Amino acid sequence: MRRSLPTAAVDQQPLIVTASAIHTVDAADTVAQALLVIGGRIAAVGDVATCRAEAARVSALAPREVDLGPAVVVPGFIDAHAHPLMYGQMMTWVDCGPEKAGSIPEIVALLRAAAEAHPGDTPVRGYGYEQRNLAEQRHPTRQELDQVSTTRQVYLMNASGHGGVVNTFTLEQAGIGRDTPNPQGGEFFRDADGDLTGELSDAACNILTGVHGVKIGHHGPNFHLEDEPAEHLRQLEAAQQRFLAGGVTALGDCQVTRREFDMYLRLAERGELTTRVSMYVLSHLLDEVLELGMHGAFGNETLSFAGIKLYADGTLGGWTAYFPDGYVGDPCRTGQLYHEPEEYDRLVRKAHAVGLQTATHAQSPDAIEMVVSTIERALADRPDADARHRIEHCGLPTPGQIDRMARAGIRPVNQPQHYYNWGEGVTDAIGTPGERFNPLGEFVAAGVPVTISSDAPVADPIPLEAIQVSATRVTRRGHKLGSDDLLIPAAEALRAHTINGAFSIGREDDLGSLEVGKLADFAVLSADPLTVPAAEIGAIEVLETWIGGVQRYRSDAR
Repeated sequence: MRRSLPTAAVDQQPLIVTASAIHTVDAADTVAQALLVIGGRIAAVGDVATCRAEAARVSALAPREVDLGPAVVVPGFIDAHAHPLMYGQMMTWVDCGPEKAGSIPEIVALLRAAAEAHPGDTPVRGYGYEQRNLAEQRHPTRQELDQVSTTRQVYLMNASGHGGVVNTFTLEQAGIGRDTPNPQGGEFFRDADGDLTGELSDAACNILTGVHGVKIGHHGPNFHLEDEPAEHLRQLEAAQQRFLAGGVTALGDCQVTRREFDMYLRLAERGELTTRVSMYVLSHLLDEVLELGMHGAFGNETLSFAGIKLYADGTLGGWTAYFPDGYVGDPCRTGQLYHEPEEYDRLVRKAHAVGLQTATHAQSPDAIEMVVSTIERALADRPDADARHRIEHCGLPTPGQIDRMARAGIRPVNQPQHYYNWGEGVTDAIGTPGERFNPLGEFVAAGVPVTISSDAPVADPIPLEAIQVSATRVTRRGHKLGSDDLLIPAAEALRAHTINGAFSIGREDDLGSLEVGKLADFAVLSADPLTVPAAEIGAIEVLETWIGGVQRYRSDAR
């Protein structure tokens, strides 16, 4: 029998933290010099004298004082859309990203070396390639992965996380052949002669989970690959440390199945779940959620249930986002919808009817139209001024759709690092409309609050990098795509990764800004992201990360 989750010990001795600047990110964008923390929450904000006086008034204990010197304090970053266990699992895979391999033979060599280092029948898994970054400008094939092994599974995941390439053994093991039909919401790709290439996407990835693994049908990309529970716990702990190193104190796990839920409970039971997690349960479990009576957000300060995650279409990076007229880069590809509009409408309206927040992945204008129209109908049937329905990524909305999002209170959750890492690939895929990818400035101009996040492992959880890209729109390759009206100021980007993120996960009452009564979650930075040139924000170092008034991370350079 599981024990009840432990309650974290709270230090009642007052703590006064001082720094050269403390950006509170409150409504007035106050800049303070000191914080008073008691019992894990902020008791006063202002100058040192004010904090000392308040400490003396409310406590008989002498305050402990921590002077951070020239460092700058900001609220702990909220990563409202991430996949922590997937991120931790992929940290144990072979990195085949652009810094490790620039061609298919180099990828094969990396995977073969891993296979030789770990003989036996365990799967060989790699990640991080983006076909347009390879010298060949294409996906590898199953025959090329057969050079790694013909007797055990080889899987190379695309950087998007929405599929990749497998070897022949994997297809044969799963009974996938030339005449196998594509599953709803996914595809087994074929060449001009109808032979399997080894590339697979989205719902087709169900074949990788094994007989007893998590099966999610056509409700999303299946990246829930099974390891032993002890290994999953190590992976989740490793991922948690990466989030803390980026200054992230709270996050939204945007695809929770029994695998993730179980691991969070196990880690929390051990008292080792440090970052705060809001869980979005995948839509194939909606009926179970409703049957259990989970009709609203609940949980504690560390682990909570927030809502339901759905998928409208695929990914721009993997060319599976839905463009019914075909991609400019490949007219034969149209991508796909995960659900027929009628089914998607039924799922969203069923969740909305009981007050559940939904968070739907949608990239193309057609997919976004399906989401916006469905939410409009749901709100017409059951008005709710605070429904907070989200569109994840929301890569290419039309101006008209943005205006409708403003009226309906729909919040986009964007990932500027996608633009940073492969923005050029979007224009290659769909042409010049791709320059509008992640139109943050257009959202703000229309009165739509912006939330930015990492989507880890698609991008590393480095909020300062995301803030830089939001303010510059310059890619990793040095290209600026689109006009200045698509970017936002650094101050707005900081809000997008703090208080707006907290609002998006339903935690703005206790997270996202440094105000009296809120939890004392903050990041300590080596420089001020609001005063350095925008192009240098990503180089700022996270020196420390504090959660509930306790230091949980300290950089080696500190």
